[in-house]
Amino acid sequence: MSGHEGEERDEGEERDAGEAEAVRRFRARTGLPGLVDVHTHFMPERVLKKVWAYFDAAGPLIGREWPISYRREEDERVALLRAFGARAYTSMLYPHKPAMAEWLNGWAAAFAARTPDCLRTATLFPEDGVEAYVREAVEGGARIFKSHLQVGAYDPNDERLDRVWGLLAEAAVPVVMHCGSGPAPGKYTGPEPVGRLLARHPRLRLIVAHLGMPEYVDFLDLAERYAEVRLDTTMAFTDFSEAFAPFPREARARLADLGDRILLGTDFPNIPYPYIHQLEALERLGLGDAWLRAVCYENGARLFGIADRGL
Repeated sequence: MSGHEGEERDEGEERDAGEAEAVRRFRARTGLPGLVDVHTHFMPERVLKKVWAYFDAAGPLIGREWPISYRREEDERVALLRAFGARAYTSMLYPHKPAMAEWLNGWAAAFAARTPDCLRTATLFPEDGVEAYVREAVEGGARIFKSHLQVGAYDPNDERLDRVWGLLAEAAVPVVMHCGSGPAPGKYTGPEPVGRLLARHPRLRLIVAHLGMPEYVDFLDLAERYAEVRLDTTMAFTDFSEAFAPFPREARARLADLGDRILLGTDFPNIPYPYIHQLEALERLGLGDAWLRAVCYENGARLFGIADRGL
């Protein structure tokens, strides 16, 4: 290692220690025993590098400059989440074409096996055989699924997925779905396709990623209509997101009313700001420490049985 590389590493370790201390202080002043982050990304290395390259190029689904704050090796990213106090987190991953999801699920199962604080994550795509590999993942112990309507460019009402949603609803396995039209709209994003899906599968434990950004109010409406719908906070209320998709001030009271069904999500490591900023952005909403404890830990711990059974 050159002297320059050594200095950069020392600076990075010092920065990480400072961030971990800032998160620890946040947890101390709000009475949080830890964090449950339902929206973090771990993927096979070659897939993640392609994702980062897309962000670096500000691709059409990104639409703006988006620096990656935590471009680290896998073990360093895991260590940093643990330093932040994350008791549970996910390996959100998603296919953009057929014949990819089952392979990603195999990788995620192996990652969870060697990373016990990671909730075993799986994904899906509308294709022949999807029901079989989703069933295999559920029976193998998958705790949460990821569906990305923007990147996958598929309709959640595709008939090939209908039995899959029924299976996941019956098994009570949550699905984090990127279904809002931010940061750029997709052919099947927005509340209308999701509303049709929930009308057929009202017991589906759907977690709307990014609070449904920018269609926040429409997705809050769906959460009020369907008792198993939840929302994650990923990137919402941060300075970055408020600049192009501000959360309507008049809807903040609804966040308090739905406080038992909002979950912490961050998009770590693919965020253009420090992890602590997401937490402080939630804190500055002024909804109180009890709300923060529910969102950042208790709701996720209850959903995944962490408080009762551990991981």
